[in-house]
Amino acid sequence: MMFDPSKKPRLFGTPPGADFPAEIVRRCLAFYQGRPPEDLARVHIIVNTERMRRRLFELFSDGTPRLLPRITPVTAIDRLIPGTPLPASTHKLHRKLELARLIKPLLETTDAPAPRSALFDLADSLASLLDELHGEGVAPEKLLGLEVQDESHYWLRSLEFLRIVQRYINQSGTDQADPDARLRAATDALIQKWQEVPPTTPILLVGSTGSRGTTFDLMKAVAQLPQGAVVLPGYDADLPQDVWRALTETDKFDLEDHPQYRFANLAKALNLDAKRDIPNWSGTAPDPLRNKLVSLSLRPAPVTGQWRTEGPALGDLTGAVSEISLIEAPQPREEALAIAIAIREAIENGEAAALITPDRTLGRRVAAALSRWNIIPDDSAGRPLSLTPPGRFLRHVLSLLQGDSASEDVIALLKHPLTHTGGSERGRHLLATRELEIFLRKTSSVTVSPDVLDAFVEVECKPEFSDWAVWLKDVLAGLTQPFDETLGAAISAHISLAERIAQGPNGIGPGELWEKDAGRETLTAIESIRDPQIAATPMPFIDYRALFESTLAAGDTRITEASHPGAVIWGTLEARVMGVDLAILGGLNEGVWPSRPDPDPWLSRKMRRRAGLLSPEREIGLSAHDYQQAIAAPRVILSRAKRDN
Repeated sequence: MMFDPSKKPRLFGTPPGADFPAEIVRRCLAFYQGRPPEDLARVHIIVNTERMRRRLFELFSDGTPRLLPRITPVTAIDRLIPGTPLPASTHKLHRKLELARLIKPLLETTDAPAPRSALFDLADSLASLLDELHGEGVAPEKLLGLEVQDESHYWLRSLEFLRIVQRYINQSGTDQADPDARLRAATDALIQKWQEVPPTTPILLVGSTGSRGTTFDLMKAVAQLPQGAVVLPGYDADLPQDVWRALTETDKFDLEDHPQYRFANLAKALNLDAKRDIPNWSGTAPDPLRNKLVSLSLRPAPVTGQWRTEGPALGDLTGAVSEISLIEAPQPREEALAIAIAIREAIENGEAAALITPDRTLGRRVAAALSRWNIIPDDSAGRPLSLTPPGRFLRHVLSLLQGDSASEDVIALLKHPLTHTGGSERGRHLLATRELEIFLRKTSSVTVSPDVLDAFVEVECKPEFSDWAVWLKDVLAGLTQPFDETLGAAISAHISLAERIAQGPNGIGPGELWEKDAGRETLTAIESIRDPQIAATPMPFIDYRALFESTLAAGDTRITEASHPGAVIWGTLEARVMGVDLAILGGLNEGVWPSRPDPDPWLSRKMRRRAGLLSPEREIGLSAHDYQQAIAAPRVILSRAKRDN
């Protein structure tokens, strides 16, 4: 047995700053050292993310031959209950289109709550609300039963709008379910199975903070198994007993923005004392005194008087802050450059450096600055598909579809690096494009039409470009060719024309459009739209354009082949599972870290509380917990711009 028999649920914690995955592996290997190799293979570890799973796998596979434990992400719980009947998962795009279909009639009324252009944004927002309902185990009927007589007329109208949720669920039936609903069903089935036949082998759930209802319930179940345990990352053992008690004995919506609130709530649900009943799993913080200082600085508002009473007892803090630096740049561009210089210096000193920020724009700026020195960082957030060369190319073609073929837009498309890449005459194409641009400027042509191209070939005496002009005429004709107002017809016309432009007049195939990682990821995103099951969906061109833009914006691609091993850019979630010598916390401005809560068009704060849904302070608490862990790294740089864009 990995743990001694106990009547109490098992919760363990690791201090902020400890290399969490390394500590999980270290204690497991230490316990099973000298035991039969199959004993370690019987251990089952449930992790919060796929990245955590990969990291644990790398640490267990350190070169020593051994049988590895089973490692499963919480999102793949259904693998643990083979044979259990579960509904098929509904594709997110299918759900989005169905919600848009239900929303559309309401936007066409005279007193519509939003403009027609917000159709897919509202569908995405409703889909997020559906996910939250499933994750927190809240029935849609509870929303419709909310008392809103004391709310404004807007929220009364919003409640009428929310009846769409109930209609959508009723239409979906029991054969299919949204991904979060399916995960909830799988989790409930697994918990029921454990209650009937408790497993006797060790089961660990590690890395999660219990911020979502489904995971929270799973953590409670694992902690109560005969050989189960939950290991919490970034547990603050320096928090006094009265603060732990205050986190759960007052209104939770007031103190949910504290980084340790979720741990206090979990301990309360398991009838444990958060101060005394959560022992250390393994490892120590790089700087315990710094952890005490940060813990004191993050005390909840009702007890900030402890700054004056407990602060002097910390003593000399010179050592605690000696490895912390501060960057206060005038502008975000200067901040990005300063961070890039710090990363370059760390690499030259043989150290691993990581920029940790929720601001993707700052991450891209730092990556651009590092490219000056041929340093390509491993950016975990990747790059939105809409900003990759294939994404920009397809969006440019889309902007010209059903348009007037404005001269500047046509020339920009012809100059795109992916245009005319299917053959060997790319240079001749660029020369023809240059000559055409000069002609358009000389004649002040606002649009590019067949007559303009004829004049370009004949009047300017450019017969050598006559075949190229014929090809461009065909392209322009394709841009104005009408097609049926269905999703299948729109995507077919759009992509076939884009491939023809990428191919060129004498090329083969779609040129370089779908090559490299960005091209392949973009093609995968497009295939989700080209699904034959939704091809007949009625869709005006304006709706197709909005759908295509949102699909590309939601996807991303990573470039890892040539990335430098010592330079990484992480989001706050990725930073929980890795350890570095230098951690740079970037974008420490209000509205960035923590980020502003997304506006909720459906429910007011009071309505959310009554329904039992997540509060806006939840994200602030998660950001504060990420900050508390990151600032405990061996060496830290805090960075912000005095003037944020």
